[in-house]
Amino acid sequence: MSELFDPVLAAGPVREETGDAAWLKGMLDFEAALASAQADVGLIGREHADAIGAACRPADYDVAELGRAATGIGNPAGPLVRALTDRVGGEAARHVHRGATSQDVVDTAAMLVATRSLAPLLADLGACADAAARLAEEHAATVQVGRTLLQHATPVTFGLTAAGWLTALGNAGERLAALRLPAQLGGATGTLASLGEHGPAVLIALSARLGLAEPVLPWHTDRTPVAELAGALGETAGAVAGVARAIVLLAQTDVGEVHEQGPPGSGGSSTMPHKRNPVAAVSALASAKQAPGLVADLLAAMEQEHQRAAGAWHSEWRPLTELLRTTGSAVHWLRTSLERLHVDAEAMRANLDRSGGVLLAERVTTELAAETGRLAAHDAVTACCRRALAGEGELTDLLAEDPLVGERLSRERIAELLDPSGYLGSAGVFVERALAAHRERKERS
Repeated sequence: MSELFDPVLAAGPVREETGDAAWLKGMLDFEAALASAQADVGLIGREHADAIGAACRPADYDVAELGRAATGIGNPAGPLVRALTDRVGGEAARHVHRGATSQDVVDTAAMLVATRSLAPLLADLGACADAAARLAEEHAATVQVGRTLLQHATPVTFGLTAAGWLTALGNAGERLAALRLPAQLGGATGTLASLGEHGPAVLIALSARLGLAEPVLPWHTDRTPVAELAGALGETAGAVAGVARAIVLLAQTDVGEVHEQGPPGSGGSSTMPHKRNPVAAVSALASAKQAPGLVADLLAAMEQEHQRAAGAWHSEWRPLTELLRTTGSAVHWLRTSLERLHVDAEAMRANLDRSGGVLLAERVTTELAAETGRLAAHDAVTACCRRALAGEGELTDLLAEDPLVGERLSRERIAELLDPSGYLGSAGVFVERALAAHRERKERS
């Protein structure tokens, strides 16, 4: 945690779900659920399970002390179990942590931390999608320059641009929501031998009590559950980065098609009073760009030896925590940006008109090609476009004066062909499809 940088790079509600207190709660929730699960199957008395559960109050434990003591065995579960056993006392103390190993505690806590972090993250992501849907619907007919390789291309609509954002965010949200994170319980080497014939039943009851998926078998060195979570978070961060980058580019002074209308003081500069920076989009991008390296760290940790790993497992804790935190921050900032976003339709039209119609050259070529052949039409129109870009005249006039073009197309028809609002293809259909898919996702959720 950093009081200096976290307000920007770890913003939003996910931050509170990933701190030390959240991990401690997850570990204690495991111990309480383990005791209750064993009582469920008749392995221990209910009164002992209740006594253990009553002692699993996070406020009763010193996180810093547990961390210091963790250096003795290499993880925080051992000192926590010792402290919990002391607090329980009496006959019930003999049943604390029965059948489990330290990795069971920490892995299950990790899945609980992730599950609890995903709830506010998905809420923010849903709000991002809703904001993108509103933009897509409101601007379905707002014509905008299409841009490929950062150069002007044929026209699109801003509604289609926002629909693309909506679809990417919706797909990422569906993948996150579909995750079924499992509990972990395997004992020393994944056999649950110390629980005898009750092992599978305890695993079933533990998973149910924690609201986690029941694994087929313990996954101590099968890290695919962590990798699947990392991949879904990385995909979400990537989708957020794409939208945030688009907003930053469209908000450039020389483009000026959108800007963030934030509260007083937002978007300013320490030296330039005139600046109006899209600070929420910038912060979303700054957060999201940390995710790929963290995903890579977790994928690299998948190579784990035999029944329990020496080091690779331990290496997961920090990057998993940071990946949840930074992805949550990215989504939070993108929600802020989209909810602040002001669209300047007049600037979009002005940017279209700056090219003098050359963006529609493809349409003129297509019209001519049926009669002259594609190559002859392409060469004639290209020559006129180059002259227009060189300042030799208006494209409409140059096309009308061209022997090949003017002989076949009237000036009025050329003007129609150069109107960007008449060359949008299926943009409107695609916007409606994106909106319909969004409505279906909301109905299913």
